[in-house]
Amino acid sequence: MISGELYHPYSVGVNTFEKVHLAQKKFNESEFWHDKTAFEELKKCFKVAPDDMVLTPPVYFDHGDKISFGKNFYANTDLTILDENYVTFGNNIFIAPHVSIYTAGHPIDKDVRNKDLEYAWPVTIGDNVWICGNVVINPGVTIGDNTVIGSGSVVVKDIPSNVIAVGNPCRVIREIIDEDRKIWNEQLNDYLEDVGRSNI
Repeated sequence: MISGELYHPYSVGVNTFEKVHLAQKKFNESEFWHDKTAFEELKKCFKVAPDDMVLTPPVYFDHGDKISFGKNFYANTDLTILDENYVTFGNNIFIAPHVSIYTAGHPIDKDVRNKDLEYAWPVTIGDNVWICGNVVINPGVTIGDNTVIGSGSVVVKDIPSNVIAVGNPCRVIREIIDEDRKIWNEQLNDYLEDVGRSNI
């Protein structure tokens, strides 16, 4: 699977499917906000799982052991990751509800596809990325740092750093510029003044 070449999903050697599925079933049925026991058990299935990461149930993962989460990772409800190949997140990731990340795909040719063969390409998401609701990220995609992927996007190719991208297929609509930072920092300062604080 890791090589990116065709493979049969039922003959891939060591398979972590059962372990992660039992763990995520417990997590999905747990009272997550009151009891983190099931979440801590699920985190043991991942390649990298920082202490400060947050997942909101329900979630779905195929294996878990190919997923590396960065620090300050947050995913809202219904995150799906088909991790037949590696999925790597940077730090400070925000994921909205109903996001799907796929590393697995099937041949376009019907005769090869009907032999139940698949391929799997890694997905990499940089630091400080916000993925809005109902986004699908396809195999082999890299998303650069500080980027926003708009709601409903279908990401089929790499997206660079410091941009807003949206659509099906997802495409860059503009860069994130200094004026954006100025506007949002002004709103941050207004908020801090309202709550009587100097920082967060």
